[in-house]
Amino acid sequence: MTDIRFHLDESVDPAVADGLRRRGADVSTSQESGLLGASDSRQLSFALSQRRVLVTHDEDFLVNAGNETAHAGIAFCHCETRSIGQLIAALLLIRDCLSAEDMRNHVEFL
Repeated sequence: MTDIRFHLDESVDPAVADGLRRRGADVSTSQESGLLGASDSRQLSFALSQRRVLVTHDEDFLVNAGNETAHAGIAFCHCETRSIGQLIAALLLIRDCLSAEDMRNHVEFL
């Protein structure tokens, strides 16, 4: 399954995007999308409009998900609990094992 695409918010190291791209993943970032400093709701709206799973270390997105805000999926990892390589591997596992429909309005904890 390769229909999952990712959007990395500004809390995620850009090296994660580079690593994912080298492995064939479709990735956008807040920096590249002109969303630096954008609100969480704007980030979620962008990711939803692009059908991208939002990847973040920001716990505020968990609150949004708990409020039943529609989203294309959230992949959450506590900051500094995973190396860049571990985070890339976890996201590739999501991409390879789940569908975009599986991730819709779902939070995956990494």
